[in-house]
Amino acid sequence: MSIESIVSALDAEIAKLQKARTILARGGKVDAIVSQDVTFVGTVKKHKKSQMSLEARARIAEAQKKRWAKAKKAAKKTAVATVAAPAE
Repeated sequence: MSIESIVSALDAEIAKLQKARTILARGGKVDAIVSQDVTFVGTVKKHKKSQMSLEARARIAEAQKKRWAKAKKAAKKTAVATVAAPAE
């Protein structure tokens, strides 16, 4: 690297640091003067919330009800087995 390229890289870094200092000195608020040379092309897309179909919701609800019934049946079976066994 030549000395000129090193100096120009240092100047660029100093400029970035001065902008960051200005932003921080103003309480982190960016105003029009500081943000003039920000070049952002394009639009920011909002995340679209996904929607399930009614059929998918019904399938999930049915599967969950089956899981609850299975757990309830297992708990009931355990409770009956505990009561039936003599406690010595």
